Amino acid sequence: MKKNKIAILISISLLALGSCSKSFLEKVPQGQLSDPQVISSEGVEGLLVGAYALLNGNQDGTWGNYASAPSQWLFGEVASDNAHKGSDGTDQPNMNLIEVYQPTSTNDNLSVMWTRYYEGIARCNNTLRVLAADQAGNKTISADRAAQIQGEARMLRAHYYFFLVRVFKNIPYVDENTPPDEAKTKPNDTDVYPMIVADLEFAVENLPVEKINGQVGRVDKMAAEAYLGKVLLYQKQYAEALQHFTNVMAGKDITSMPYENNFDVTTENGPESIFAVQHAISPDGTGDNANVGDMLSGLYGTSPVGCCGFFQPTFDLVNAFKVNEQGLPYLDGSYRSNPYKSDFGLSGAAKDNYQLDVNLRFDPRLDYTVGRRGVPYLDYGTMPGDAWIRLASYAGPFVGKKNQVPVAQFPSHTVSGAAYINDLNVNLIRLADVVLMAAECQIELGNLSEALRLVNSVRARAATIAPISIGDTPAAQYDVKPYPSFPSVEYARNAVRFERRLELAMEGHRFFDLVRWGVAKDVLESYSGFEGGFLQSYRNLTFSSRNEYFPIPQDQIDQSSGTLKQNEGY
Repeated sequence: MKKNKIAILISISLLALGSCSKSFLEKVPQGQLSDPQVISSEGVEGLLVGAYALLNGNQDGTWGNYASAPSQWLFGEVASDNAHKGSDGTDQPNMNLIEVYQPTSTNDNLSVMWTRYYEGIARCNNTLRVLAADQAGNKTISADRAAQIQGEARMLRAHYYFFLVRVFKNIPYVDENTPPDEAKTKPNDTDVYPMIVADLEFAVENLPVEKINGQVGRVDKMAAEAYLGKVLLYQKQYAEALQHFTNVMAGKDITSMPYENNFDVTTENGPESIFAVQHAISPDGTGDNANVGDMLSGLYGTSPVGCCGFFQPTFDLVNAFKVNEQGLPYLDGSYRSNPYKSDFGLSGAAKDNYQLDVNLRFDPRLDYTVGRRGVPYLDYGTMPGDAWIRLASYAGPFVGKKNQVPVAQFPSHTVSGAAYINDLNVNLIRLADVVLMAAECQIELGNLSEALRLVNSVRARAATIAPISIGDTPAAQYDVKPYPSFPSVEYARNAVRFERRLELAMEGHRFFDLVRWGVAKDVLESYSGFEGGFLQSYRNLTFSSRNEYFPIPQDQIDQSSGTLKQNEGY
């Protein structure tokens, strides 16, 4: 059996690595480290492909990978003020507990997140162990390629650890030198950030600028540098982070890169994409390598997708896209005054005869992020409202848009008969994200004029977005203008934070941003006061310091014989 596993590993990895398409990330069985046959160039390369394969959060099977989705829609968006779980109150009830800040250690979503990302770490460690054995022995891999493989594996390991530490905070650290028996009972009392930084620094030094073998899914120097800057920003090392962001931005003009291309399956992996999880429909038509983590977020009912009605934008997010007469957002929160709510709350003839108000002033990014009644939605036709929603009285009248593909692309980019499974990539880091992180750094370093320039470059790009129109009539009075100035540090902080929300909405960043800014309690309890005025389930929510992180899964504590300690407050 052992030799058969290795043979499968080698043959599949060789086939996959010979292509520049997404198929290079086909999942492969893991080799047995004790068998000398795997200590070879083919074996190491196959193990590395396996380490990449966990980027989509799927260890085995299509269903059940929602919490480990690379988009982090559940932890990064549903736990924030941007999105509701959606569906209805009885479907996936453990997700409800995450949304209302009442998770317990037995929540299955926490176990999924933990096990999938530690599996990714294990695959990286296996790759590094076997590579070291090769270099100590026959050296079937050149020194240059060995350094690249180390860079790839260590960057992937840094990514898996970073996603875990953002969710759980106190996690055990194991690397390629940790004996298996010790790994099982490793305590979670170590700060893993220094090791994440070390892995990314190595990747920056050893990964090439060009994609290895021309394969778009490979990590490269720019991806490592952007990721390193992000991790340093989370640690408030602004000057150090800014240097890396500056290197990534050099020679790039965000205003020339169409915003909508980031969410179009026919234009993905474009110049704005820095580190993206590659998804693919397998040659046999199955979706194990597709975007299975986001499959529940397909539109419901009579929509072309037909399932499953999760991940709905909030009233608060939609109203945040309002702009004033100067084309600027309402930084003071007054966007909640006289709120736009689509046809929510209407009934009878008023509901049937609802007409979209095209005179409302919105940032154009709204209708590329959110589906709302009366507005054309991709090539699906006009969004009809409740007919595409599981239960509007539970999660509101809006649907997401960034993770769906047009009907015209269903034959090539979705699973036959299950269009809620598609192969649209997920951008973990894109250039606009880097520009806005750089702006944050400039603000904290006292360079408000440069922060202003950076934020306005993102807004200038937004101003070029083609309007969504109903016939010849735009669906709103779209407007987005540059800030004339940043008169104070406080104003600048509010502006860049608001811009991150608008630009990156529904892309998995929001909750983690609120936590690292130290404003989660104030923002989320204020949001509850507004959102709860429409939806009863979100009234009177309370957020405490413990809610900045989630409980360690109880099954993992049990398996560690009690070595793992529960996070404070759980």
